[in-house]
Amino acid sequence: MTTSPAPRIPEAVHRRRWAILGVLMLSLLIVVLDNSILNVAIKTIATPAPTGLGATQSEIEWAINSYTLVFAGLLFTAGLIGDRLGRKKVLLGGLVVFGIGSALAAESGSPGQLITYRAVMALGAAFVMPATLAVLMNVFERSEQPKAIGIWAGGVGLAIAIGPITGGALLDHFWWGSVFLINVPIVLVALALMVWLVPDSRDPRPGRLDPVGVVLSVLGLVLLVYGIIKGGELADFTDAKVLATIIAGVVVLIGFVVYEKRSDHPSLDVTYFRNKVFSAAMAAIALVFFALMGVTFFGVFYTQSVRGYSPLESGLLMLPLAAAQMIFAPRARLLVDRFGNRATTTAGMLLIAATLAAFAGFEADTPIWLLEVVFFLMGTGMAHIMTPTSVVIMQALPREKAGSASALSNTFRQVGGALGIAVLGSVLATSYRGGIEGSLGALPPGLRDTAGESIEATLGIAEKLGPRGQALVTPAYDAFLHAMHVTALWGTGVALVGAVVVAVFLPGRSPAAEAGEREPELIDTGD
Repeated sequence: MTTSPAPRIPEAVHRRRWAILGVLMLSLLIVVLDNSILNVAIKTIATPAPTGLGATQSEIEWAINSYTLVFAGLLFTAGLIGDRLGRKKVLLGGLVVFGIGSALAAESGSPGQLITYRAVMALGAAFVMPATLAVLMNVFERSEQPKAIGIWAGGVGLAIAIGPITGGALLDHFWWGSVFLINVPIVLVALALMVWLVPDSRDPRPGRLDPVGVVLSVLGLVLLVYGIIKGGELADFTDAKVLATIIAGVVVLIGFVVYEKRSDHPSLDVTYFRNKVFSAAMAAIALVFFALMGVTFFGVFYTQSVRGYSPLESGLLMLPLAAAQMIFAPRARLLVDRFGNRATTTAGMLLIAATLAAFAGFEADTPIWLLEVVFFLMGTGMAHIMTPTSVVIMQALPREKAGSASALSNTFRQVGGALGIAVLGSVLATSYRGGIEGSLGALPPGLRDTAGESIEATLGIAEKLGPRGQALVTPAYDAFLHAMHVTALWGTGVALVGAVVVAVFLPGRSPAAEAGEREPELIDTGD
């Protein structure tokens, strides 16, 4: 039996722990809110000026992935800096940078500027996300941590609900940049509450910074994702430049792992992954976001371009997914207590796989209530994956390493999401181009490549051509639906792989029993 040194948490902090959790969730809200708002806005941003920026599908993917890649690449270092300087200071600084980046993104005059300013936003977000969980672990006793983490995970569901609806309402009344400008007042409120309520904490033995590791991880991920996106844009993954870029990315990432393994101050301590439970939880997070982010990407075009819903209506359609997350994420621990991590998380993964497979049967006239049921089940599955795996990861390391554990879990989530958008977005683009090419023969050669990039590009050119362009509309819908079906099946396959991983490696007993039995070994591994 493990006894904890007393008192670990000052009484004044303990009394206001739930208010502190509320402030941390507000900080988390703006980071997650940004991506969920952008999901509704991507069709508008793809629309030619003056309505949008006329961004191509690959530029839209980069507007999303410039955020996720910078975010993921800096999380390790952000966690270490928070451990060293103090989590509260890092939270405040990250929020300020995020707010500035949001204001700049709102005024972007081109897709290139939007991509750049989204990277600035990610720089701030990278310092916010790990610090929220690290502070949480330092204001709650271990017995309350699963409940607090469940509520924290439910905050993601809240952001998923608020983001699309807020984004849709803003797009109905204001220009597209308002979806970024809305972050600024939220940042100001979060800063004021944080200064007032949140205590500072740090690791008494912080690790050294690892600039070489940061550069290698970001460079490797950017090369890999760039190659995947470019392959989808060209509909040719055998292109020499595409292959060279993907191979270079893989080689750099292998070099990153080798360097981290040999370093005496790694940003990614690969020894953590010797524990199969820890590794399986990380893999589950990465795989579920790989599948879900890719599906969200095409889901917006399905509801808005094919079904004709407005951005606000499209946002409202996401409510069941968010509602399920908010309902079940805080309660998932009850199922874990009864059935264990393995059964709960495996069932969640299988439910995600089933909902993704359902998209392969959706057509232009599928009853919309079926989509709502699928979204609700998807949110239910996600809630029963994120809460158990987050608890496993956060309790696998000592309390003073909370920043590192949080950074790792969020890195895998972001990398999984970025690769999901890149890979499934490329599958969507390749399938769409293959389906529409036969209908573009009547267009001038210069327009064929542009029209084949995405459904929005095809419909935009059809609109410019007037009556002559109407012949392209039905083939565009058909090609997109076929591409969506293919992409959904790829996502289903990824989710099934995740189900196998967690079924084999996650513990079957209650997390409390597992934590009590394994904690000393895991702490030794972390050292």
